[in-house]
Amino acid sequence: MTRSVKQRAYDYGLWAETRCICYLALRGWRIVARRHRTPFGEIDLIAQRRKQVLFIEVKARQMHDDGLYALSPQQCERIVRAASSYVAAKPKIAGLAMRFDLMVVAKGWRLTHIPHAFESIV
Repeated sequence: MTRSVKQRAYDYGLWAETRCICYLALRGWRIVARRHRTPFGEIDLIAQRRKQVLFIEVKARQMHDDGLYALSPQQCERIVRAASSYVAAKPKIAGLAMRFDLMVVAKGWRLTHIPHAFESIV
């Protein structure tokens, strides 16, 4: 039986997130949540290292540049609201520095990590 286009896209997204998790773990980040859902939306990855928390949007695209331009200001605002909801529910991390990053995974295993990505968009 053939899988639907939607199922293949979902699987490709999961693969891309797993790739990002490995990349972050090798750099000392601890993944504290994956696909965290809030009333405001979903956060793909949440990572922590020392006194910093990353809220990461993962974009998996066939073409690398498509992923770089796929994050809209509205999406950034939604993720920031979702992150605020997450922090409100976790008082232990309320005092930590927060950062919003973009990670793009493209065909051929190409991965780009853009720290502070939301600052240039919002």
